[in-house]
Amino acid sequence: MGHGHADHELHSDDEALAAIEHHHAHMLERVTALAEAIVAAVEAGDVGTAHDEKANLVEWCENDLIPHAVAEEGPLYGGAGRTDKGHLLVEGMLQDHQTIIGLVEELRAAEGARAAAVGFAIARAFQLHLRKENGLLFPYIAAHPDLSLAESVRGLEEIVGS
Repeated sequence: MGHGHADHELHSDDEALAAIEHHHAHMLERVTALAEAIVAAVEAGDVGTAHDEKANLVEWCENDLIPHAVAEEGPLYGGAGRTDKGHLLVEGMLQDHQTIIGLVEELRAAEGARAAAVGFAIARAFQLHLRKENGLLFPYIAAHPDLSLAESVRGLEEIVGS
């Protein structure tokens, strides 16, 4: 088969933005489905399935969500964080990451209804974070003469998907 979009260079900020937003949408769909699965199991009174679904969400967070967040912090947040107008926005983004990582820690110890609630909180916190990235941070980077979204994410599959 042909190469995926991560294999060819992202030449423009528009292409990079499209790739990131596509990957973000896929991640949001996944985290929401995983959180909903815990809720459904708890509502059905199926303790075993609820436990398994919680484990699935924890695993996804560890393998996908947290590496994605950490990968963004250096290259994607670095440049904007050094600008006058961007540093507070980036500080807010980093606080979001800490909140989400804290929720994942909380989820690890939770069972039943609490796990369902925390799982849902992770999905919603991630959704809010993406809205800020897509609507505030990325347009700021794309519009800044000294910053390049395409440069920032080059080769980073955790950010643009594979």
